[in-house]
Amino acid sequence: MRLPLLALALTIATPALAQNAVPQRLSDDVKVLASPAFGGRAPGTTGERKTLDWAIARFKSLGLQPGGEKGAWVQKVPLIHTRIAPGARMAIGDTALTQGKEIAVTTVRDAARVAIAHSPMVFVGYGVSAPEAGWDDFKGMDLRGKTLVFLVNDPDFEAQPGEDAKGRFGDRRMTYYGRWTYKFEEAARRGAAAALIVHDTAGAGYPWSTVNASNGENYDIVRAATDPRVPLQGWIAHDVADRLFADAGLDLATLRKAARSKAFRPVAMKRDFSATADMTVERIESANVLAKLPGRTRPDETVMFAAHWDAYGEGPKDASGKTLRPGANDDALGVAGVVELARLFKAGPAPDRSLVFALWTGEERGLLGSEYYATHPVYPLAKTAANLTLDILQTAGPAKDVVLVGQGQSSLDAMLADAARAQGRVVTPETFSERGLFYRADHFSVVRRGVPSLLLMALGGASDLTGGGRAGGQKWLDDYMACYHKTCDAWSAGWDLRGAAADVDLFHAMGRRLSKAGVWPTWSAGSEFLAVRDRSAGERK
Repeated sequence: MRLPLLALALTIATPALAQNAVPQRLSDDVKVLASPAFGGRAPGTTGERKTLDWAIARFKSLGLQPGGEKGAWVQKVPLIHTRIAPGARMAIGDTALTQGKEIAVTTVRDAARVAIAHSPMVFVGYGVSAPEAGWDDFKGMDLRGKTLVFLVNDPDFEAQPGEDAKGRFGDRRMTYYGRWTYKFEEAARRGAAAALIVHDTAGAGYPWSTVNASNGENYDIVRAATDPRVPLQGWIAHDVADRLFADAGLDLATLRKAARSKAFRPVAMKRDFSATADMTVERIESANVLAKLPGRTRPDETVMFAAHWDAYGEGPKDASGKTLRPGANDDALGVAGVVELARLFKAGPAPDRSLVFALWTGEERGLLGSEYYATHPVYPLAKTAANLTLDILQTAGPAKDVVLVGQGQSSLDAMLADAARAQGRVVTPETFSERGLFYRADHFSVVRRGVPSLLLMALGGASDLTGGGRAGGQKWLDDYMACYHKTCDAWSAGWDLRGAAADVDLFHAMGRRLSKAGVWPTWSAGSEFLAVRDRSAGERK
């Protein structure tokens, strides 16, 4: 059949538009993983066992080899699982607080009971100690036994020109200092009795419903006694915090501004926090799934493709009475993408380097599976060339662009741009860099140890859809965020996964380059992870 000259020219100009990843395969896998039989894939449940069995069977069927410990398909991950029992009592002064309404707290301590009696509350601003930035919010104050109240995000999140914080932490781009994980770790290092972060949707990047999704339960990896955790940690609702500060004769808005100054000092709030809560505590053994395609000439060097298999399991009834949170997009679709990548690479030429396909446990509970791997690596991190992570892909069809999370961190940006160009697409920097998405997915566990990594996450901004443009991409994003971590994150026969498949193809193209000997991505000069990677330079040839 003869093509019009214009159509023929367009076909020649964009030869890579034909996909390798198959949308129907992605859909079929998500349909299974997000089905009621898998129970929402919470760690330590029958849903975990079904998920692990399913993943191992899929990798076996593709002809991959076990990539875990001692020739197994898994890496065992010891976890502690805690839940606050009904009847917990919490109060600021004489004012009782309702779990899930005014306050949302959990613990990861291995203790049957948490009891905090009249702990003095101290406002610590953003709670940042960053010598390299000349910043210290604590000023040497003894905070042992105190309840620390933090602002979310970085000191420069709302900074104005002329203020000390302006530009010091990346402007609107969140750094690790802005993450809740860092703030809780800092509270534990200082011996605090409790840590409460004032919630606001803009600074956190998600609404109160997301904060409260834990429903009083938490997980952590089993840690050494020398690695402390704060007894009670969580969030306090913004309106409650406003009243708390006002009752103490303080103005939170004024203190927010003061916290953007290097001269800020912790402020005693003249209020105390009390809590008594019985806990159910269990130690469970979860697992990461690891499959590998051995390298032909450099089997000791690796390229890793990853997603997290877990979701939130059962939760409180929603308005329609549903309790199952199936995690279809977050992150069953990412799992399906990793499986599809394994299929594509197995069908192609043998790589120089070993390719590792990882499915992590416990991401929704604080990147736990990937953190355990990063502290107990099966493959040397110094010889891991890169980590490519899939966590939430858009389901609204082909897009003219791909949203890049964490732009400017490494030379992987240029590789992504090359792969996108071959598909006739462009790279769009994330819109919501203040949400700190680069620090909120599993790749960050190895990033902290110096491994160059790239994350594809559709929450970074509105895609420029082929059908619907940027407005259509924004509508998809808005609709998805309304279901984030909720019962409605479910598989749909109406999904158009051509765009998701194209994103999987981007990682396939990048992986082909990275699988070749001698290709070592590098951190950018301004990256906070350059120094740690440089320390292992001698181990790479």
